[in-house]
Amino acid sequence: MDDTESTTTSADENTGNLCDNPTRDTLAEGLLGLLKPTVDQLDERVRATRISQLELKQQIESLNEELAKVREALNNHPDLDPYVKKLIACKHKVTVVLNVLQGSQDRLNEIRRMVSKEKSVRTAVLPSPQPEPEQSTSGTSSDKGSIN
Repeated sequence: MDDTESTTTSADENTGNLCDNPTRDTLAEGLLGLLKPTVDQLDERVRATRISQLELKQQIESLNEELAKVREALNNHPDLDPYVKKLIACKHKVTVVLNVLQGSQDRLNEIRRMVSKEKSVRTAVLPSPQPEPEQSTSGTSSDKGSIN
C-alpha cells in the first residue's frame, strides 16, 4: 500500500450509498420522526423567548425613561431646608405653649380641689341654713346661700 493512498472513505462516497439503502432511509425517517417534534417544540420556545426578551427590552427602556424623569425631578427640587427649620421652630413654640397650658391647667385643678375642700370644711363647720319659703321665682336658691 502506498502512503499517498487513503484507506478511509470520504463523506461524499458514503452519502451516495445512503440513498440506495432502504434500511438506512427507514432509520433516518424514524429518527427524524422522533427528533422533529422536540426540535419544533424547542424552536417554538426559542421564538417565544425572543418575543419575551423584546417585550422585556421595551419595558426596561420605558422604566429607564421613567427613572430619568425621576432623576431629573430630584435634581430640580426646591431647597426645603429653610421650611423645615421654620417647622421645627414652630413645633418648639407649640411645645412651649402646650407646657404652659398644662401647667396652668394643673394649677387650676389644684385651686378647684382646694376650693372644694374649703367648701366641705365650711359646710361642716357652719350650721346648715333653714329652708326659707320661696317668695318669688326670679331668684335661685344657689344665690341665697353662696359663700364668697
